[in-house]
Amino acid sequence: MTDRWAQAEARFRQREAERRYRRDDKAWERSRRSAATPVADDPEWDDEPDAGWDPYEDDDTAVIPRYVDEDEYIDDEDDYDDAEPEPRPRSRARTRARPAPRRGGRAAARRAREQQGGRRRKLLWAAGAVVLVLILGAGVYKLVNRYTPAEDFAGPGGAPVIVHVAAGDTATEIATTMEEAGVVASSAAFYEAAVQNEGMSSIQPGYYAIPEQSPGRDAVAALVSPEARVGNLVISEGRQLHDQLDVNTGARKEGIYTKIAAASCLGADAERRCVTYEQLEEAGAGSDLAVLGVPEWAMDAVRQVPDRRRQLEGLIAAGSWDFDPNSSAQEILRKLVSESAASYEATGVLESGVANGLSPYETLIGASLVEREALPQDMSKVARVIVNRLEIGQPLQFDSTVNYALDKTEVATTDADRAQTTPWNTYAMAGLPATPIAAPSIGALEAMEKPEPGDWLYFVTVDKEGTTLFTESYGEHLQNIELALESGILDSGR
Repeated sequence: MTDRWAQAEARFRQREAERRYRRDDKAWERSRRSAATPVADDPEWDDEPDAGWDPYEDDDTAVIPRYVDEDEYIDDEDDYDDAEPEPRPRSRARTRARPAPRRGGRAAARRAREQQGGRRRKLLWAAGAVVLVLILGAGVYKLVNRYTPAEDFAGPGGAPVIVHVAAGDTATEIATTMEEAGVVASSAAFYEAAVQNEGMSSIQPGYYAIPEQSPGRDAVAALVSPEARVGNLVISEGRQLHDQLDVNTGARKEGIYTKIAAASCLGADAERRCVTYEQLEEAGAGSDLAVLGVPEWAMDAVRQVPDRRRQLEGLIAAGSWDFDPNSSAQEILRKLVSESAASYEATGVLESGVANGLSPYETLIGASLVEREALPQDMSKVARVIVNRLEIGQPLQFDSTVNYALDKTEVATTDADRAQTTPWNTYAMAGLPATPIAAPSIGALEAMEKPEPGDWLYFVTVDKEGTTLFTESYGEHLQNIELALESGILDSGR
């Protein structure tokens, strides 16, 4: 019985598979006719080797009801007629009647689905082919470009051109600037060389003279060389616009105009060209103050300056500056003055009057006096002496203001020097000088903006180490002067 059950089970599964996946019109016709004609009498079943044998007839397997899938009973208008289904013969196993399928209905639906699936597969294959072509094309493009050298000049380079490296520029941005300036044939040529040169990490913002039409490697080497940077200006604290001579040594102390002229030079030997000291002095004396970059808060006072050659004094701040050396003298001054004004304003000079009672331009003048008279540790006290004397109308009597108008200067001044009446000599008049007398440091400006509280009216430096004594008593001040004379610090060279 076991073998018979296994054969019946295998037969059942085979027929179920054929019924689900391999039906055709002939099979459905036989199914329909079997309801009225016994299988054994149907000649079309004679070819079936097992046609006369029903595995579900009397045997021990009949105790298990025959299983019929529920999907055989779905009411699909494409598969069944609207007519009452014809009865089918029942075996001893309890089976449920099912409606007779319409001839060819399921086969036609299956063929339609297969055709539709075929069309979908073709579309998917076509789309996949397109994607594959795009991927392969992109890969080939990258591969070709990877091994294609960047466009580059053969060299040697030509005349130098000026390129500007801005603060925060990356190697990629610098490479683009180089290409736009005509220094290299492509940004890629510069970039490939730049990432291999460690000197690129030390490049500072500023202007650089680089030969045009240079190979990328040569352009990078030129950029990182020390002599490439141009238009860079360093102004020390206390520097004046014009040159001065030391009365004792005869040494020349270069002024700001001389420093600017030297920083503006381009080229070498016979081709060297610079903005001159005379051009700068002439431009700095111009009457159009807005063109020179003078800020609004200083405009009225600058218009009243008695010596036009000195009207920009103090308006170019101490510090490091960069300018395009291809610019004119007027353009250079405008850039330096306007950027200096911005640095002054950042310290709070526009609000300083609350603490010192002075206008922003007067605060700048006071800061220049502090710069020339005091060491950093004493700046805030000297600023208080200035404010206190101005409040009571007492002359400042600073030797630095006497020296400002002299061609030859020294720490100590003579009686004759102090007797000269000038717009800057604070021995000969009360109040502040007509202009600042030097470029103040930010420390001096901040000291003048917020002076240290105190009643001091006098101060004097008593030794060469810079020791400065402050007092509100004139008698005590005279005693301090004696100490300075004993140390020799107040000895004149004339």
